[in-house]
Amino acid sequence: MTTGSDLTFSEFKLPTAGAIPYGIAIGPLGSIWFTESGANKIGRLSRAGDITEFVLPTPTSGPYDITLGPDQNLWFTEYTGGRVGRITPQGVITEFPLSDPLCYPQGITSGPDQNIWFTEYRSGRIGRITPFGNLMEFALPKDACGPYAITAGADGNLWFTEDAGKIGRVTPFGKLTEFDCPTPHGGPSGITQGPDGAIWFTQDRVGRIGRITQLGEVTEFSLPSQDCYPEAIVAGLDGDLWFTLFGSGRIGRITTKGEVDEFPLPRSSCAPADIVVDKDGALWFTEEETDTIGCLRLRTGL
Repeated sequence: MTTGSDLTFSEFKLPTAGAIPYGIAIGPLGSIWFTESGANKIGRLSRAGDITEFVLPTPTSGPYDITLGPDQNLWFTEYTGGRVGRITPQGVITEFPLSDPLCYPQGITSGPDQNIWFTEYRSGRIGRITPFGNLMEFALPKDACGPYAITAGADGNLWFTEDAGKIGRVTPFGKLTEFDCPTPHGGPSGITQGPDGAIWFTQDRVGRIGRITQLGEVTEFSLPSQDCYPEAIVAGLDGDLWFTLFGSGRIGRITTKGEVDEFPLPRSSCAPADIVVDKDGALWFTEEETDTIGCLRLRTGL
């Protein structure tokens, strides 16, 4: 079992004050890419620790989530700009406007169909965009459901969280299904494919981690911390799942059996947000309040 002494922690301070980094992804050459919501930039952190920032063409776009696309470019949502953006590894940016400029696109992921999928929080839709920029949108039954984060499942479908207390599933052809969470106002937030074949998600309003099977059976696991606000979650290479605790400045780990550990970061007020894992098993995450990119590594290796 991993303990706090088995982990090493490092940080990389961003050059822009008030950057408010949120989304984070691993690039095609192992570099770390992230959004800077407060600075209207996309950032890149090299393996050598060098940081480069790219300013978006459109002011106050609110870049939010980011993912590596099937075309080996990085794709991101522009929350306040109503667009999806694409940035090449060299830093060339293209923006694609959505049908509703006030739809508030939020989560984004690469789909099993070689397209990019994203959520539209305000308009209650799931969007799909091809690497060439062709757009299609699928409306959920209730426009106030608040689709938030999205991930590709092992079943070949896309799974997403809804602020209204549901987990949604959409096929590559746009067929939608929704599943109620046992806790109706738990605030489903981050979501990821688990190592056990199930989908795992965070519930930031009630401090729980949820698990849903492909049949829609939901189990919830309570966290030991109060007011911890679990945000993003990712499957690690160690067979467990790792998540950020936005409200308590910790990184958490949950086994597929529901056993939970939490590891405090040096600054409890750093507000860890999004999290990803690289090919070596290192965990990279954004720290919103300190304009920092953090990294946790297992000392013993994997």
